[in-house]
Amino acid sequence: MKSISELLLEIDARKARLDALREKLDSTRIREALRIEFLYESNRIEGNTLTLRETQMVISEGITISGKSLREHLEAINHQEAILFVEDMLERKISLNSSVLKQIHALVLYGIDRENAGRYRRVPVMIAGSQHVPPQPYLLEPLMDDYFIFYEKNKSELHPVVLAAEMHERLVSIHPFIDGNGRTSRLVMNLILLQHGFPLAIIGGDYDSRIAYYNALELTSTEEEKTSFITLVATCVLASLDRYLRVLQG
Repeated sequence: MKSISELLLEIDARKARLDALREKLDSTRIREALRIEFLYESNRIEGNTLTLRETQMVISEGITISGKSLREHLEAINHQEAILFVEDMLERKISLNSSVLKQIHALVLYGIDRENAGRYRRVPVMIAGSQHVPPQPYLLEPLMDDYFIFYEKNKSELHPVVLAAEMHERLVSIHPFIDGNGRTSRLVMNLILLQHGFPLAIIGGDYDSRIAYYNALELTSTEEEKTSFITLVATCVLASLDRYLRVLQG
């Protein structure tokens, strides 16, 4: 397995090639296709059963899929709105902060859980299938303050891919919301990557990818071993870069 430093060197080389091509060949259609695939896979990780084609039909054509629940439709629509919000933040050059995070989460849970959308949880929670016990509600405010202090301190120091992985992992570990923590964390990760000119990093929702993702997160929260998760994120970034380059280069 390649080390994190080796992966980052490859990522930087691919990113340089992409930057050289993108000025002439970048495509709105490519970005839209990757956006739909990202939200499909991100929702799939959480158990959404819409297929990629069904997700596209719900998002782009407003079609209701027979046999699928209202929640699954809302998850697709909401995730699309959240990604568009993230892209709007990029255009307006607004950096990650508490307000942005809560707005992202509010969009993720819009119409699904109105009471808790965009609000830190007020009750203890447990994560099914995980040994990690999220912090008590009274600890959330100081922990989230530290979360954003870490971001401000490291946003110009860490490699963007490492920073994106750290902010994803730290948010999942704190688990500040009743629901939607995973989706919100993946959006935060990609907000940081997009800020630095990377394409969306897509973590697969198939069984093997999902288990690898959850196992890597479990290591960070129970054993404070972050190498596996950062490596996983870097591998996804590299795969997205390679795919984007293949499309642009024909």
